[in-house]
Amino acid sequence: MTDSEFNLARSAGFVAAAGLAVALQHWRPHARIRRPVGSNVGLWVVNLIVLGAVCGGCACVVARWAASQRVGMLNATGAPLWMALPVTVVALDFVSYWWHRANHRIRPLWRFHQVHHSDAAFSVSTGVRFHPGELVLSLPLRLAAVAALGAPIAGVIVFEIVFSLANLVEHGDIDLPLSLERSLGRTLITPALHRRHHSRGRGEFDSNYGTVFVIWDRLLGTFVDNSSAVPVDTGLPELHDTPGLRAALSLPLRIYGRPM
Repeated sequence: MTDSEFNLARSAGFVAAAGLAVALQHWRPHARIRRPVGSNVGLWVVNLIVLGAVCGGCACVVARWAASQRVGMLNATGAPLWMALPVTVVALDFVSYWWHRANHRIRPLWRFHQVHHSDAAFSVSTGVRFHPGELVLSLPLRLAAVAALGAPIAGVIVFEIVFSLANLVEHGDIDLPLSLERSLGRTLITPALHRRHHSRGRGEFDSNYGTVFVIWDRLLGTFVDNSSAVPVDTGLPELHDTPGLRAALSLPLRIYGRPM
């Protein structure tokens, strides 16, 4: 698979995931709040430009190199594709859990990650509200994980599509039926669980770090239950409104929301 084909496949997956998340938010709204998305979309565009210049299809390059050199666990053991795909999704989600948790624990990382939490209107577009500095800093860890695992290119694509779908849906202002929410919440991060993570309460955003699977939070003591029936005031305690694009890009110069 070429880099262009790789980027096309994951872009198509992102568009499909965004369409589903927006549709769910429209059909099953939770708070029915006004959701200005200008600064979030602006950050997303900036990130596309920055990551395109810095990395592009580097995950594809690393996966291809690892396969050719038989580097990484899956390549060394000759794991078949049917096994490599789910292992890749689970393993890279586990790496994402620890990266997310580190962003809340390490002061320099939090400076960038607070941009994501500064959105007072929790919605699908919050899922693309990241400072480019955070995404660039995450690249070495994510690429090292792909190499160490020996993830196949197909596995990386499947993970990125699953990750995008989970990320956008769980950030949606979405109200799920309680029975469905409880059933999904045994395995997956739901919008209600992730909404609790975005609470203004200082003790609450140190919980529910998972993106796809909730098992990491349950096993590692960071799980806090929540349901769509519970209202959650989202954002950073010190900020009443969502910073615009220019303010968001400069937000790492200050620090909010953490008892540091």
